[in-house]
Amino acid sequence: MKNFLIISLGFFPILSFAKAPDCHNWPMNMTKGWLKNANITDIYNLDESKTKITLLASEKKEKDLYTQIYHFVFFDKQGNTYEVITQNEASHEECSMSSVNSYLISNRRILY
Repeated sequence: MKNFLIISLGFFPILSFAKAPDCHNWPMNMTKGWLKNANITDIYNLDESKTKITLLASEKKEKDLYTQIYHFVFFDKQGNTYEVITQNEASHEECSMSSVNSYLISNRRILY
């Protein structure tokens, strides 16, 4: 009986917190389009393998609706970096519950 109680208590934290959806692809793809349309960079020049993705915040708004804030660092083949913060709404069913707001916070040239 004691072992059952210990095992049950071990699973309780897992069951009590809902995990936010992993929806980085939607804001990342929309941001690439925004970078291209704003003439900031040509998206075909980006090195996708070096892209850094960080979920900064995910706030539950309703039953299955989250506001998510991502930080992306894009690298191009010439050594430039583009840091962008995005904000959008997502759910477990659909990542594109809203449009994506993208904010360029840094554009740097890496000198080797």
